[in-house]
Amino acid sequence: MNSSFYSHGKLLLTAEYLVLDGSKALALPTSRGQKLTINATEDQGLFWKSELHDGSTWFETHFTLPIKDCAVPNGDIPQRLLTILQAAQQLNPQFLQGQEGLTATSTLEFPRDWGLGSSSTLIANIALWAQINPYKLLEMTFGGSGYDIACATAESAITYERTKNDPIIKNVTFDPDFKENIFFIHLNKKQNSRESIKHYRSLDSKLLLNEVSHFSQLTTAVMQSKTLQDFEQLLTEHEIRLSSIIKSPTIKSQLFSDYPHLIKSLGGWGGDFVMVTGETQDMAYFKNKGFHTIIPYSEMILDF
Repeated sequence: MNSSFYSHGKLLLTAEYLVLDGSKALALPTSRGQKLTINATEDQGLFWKSELHDGSTWFETHFTLPIKDCAVPNGDIPQRLLTILQAAQQLNPQFLQGQEGLTATSTLEFPRDWGLGSSSTLIANIALWAQINPYKLLEMTFGGSGYDIACATAESAITYERTKNDPIIKNVTFDPDFKENIFFIHLNKKQNSRESIKHYRSLDSKLLLNEVSHFSQLTTAVMQSKTLQDFEQLLTEHEIRLSSIIKSPTIKSQLFSDYPHLIKSLGGWGGDFVMVTGETQDMAYFKNKGFHTIIPYSEMILDF
């Protein structure tokens, strides 16, 4: 058995948090993702290795087979991985059955702290390997809205709507004429998605449901933006309104209050990447503040 699987990373441009309650969100698959390679070996069990974007190994472990009878290993990461593999087998009882020896190598194409989906691309790849529904696997393991799973196998920008049953995923065209004025800047820290969701779930659910349709409308308007000015105006409204809802200050007000253009949080507020607009020379502002990971739109987003 020799096979490989690949999933794209993700960025959520609109309706963060509200996507959990069914708001239509605009999401983009990134040009960097994660690859999973499976090879047969004469040794017994499943040998797992996780590699970073620079080729170094950051995690290795060994599981006995059959996987359902594997003893719980020490450490959070191997325990979490075993939980995913066992959940996959629950969804497909034939997964890893009759196998004696396998090596699995998972290789990230981006740093782990970038927040582009090291977990979601892993879930998506294991679901492809096990031939199971990735959304059910996500629900049994990490949880979340599932938009990142949709991005993993997308070949274009998508809109994503969570429902009680299967999500509504639509391929859309999002290729703004002003994309040379869009940049993604890493905030030098990673945001814990589960903590962000926990905070959101602590808010008034009735208030949130009233906002779902409004952010769906904002998503549609953002996709239809013809000019950079329209794009900036809509997403500035998005930031201010969401700031009020989740009772958290915007990143711009906290760190970049004197920057003259758009700064938009992506996903869980407080870490990972922000999207900014401006000219290339404007990026010196962020470098002078110690933020050196600045990626142009054309390099970050999958070329459709």
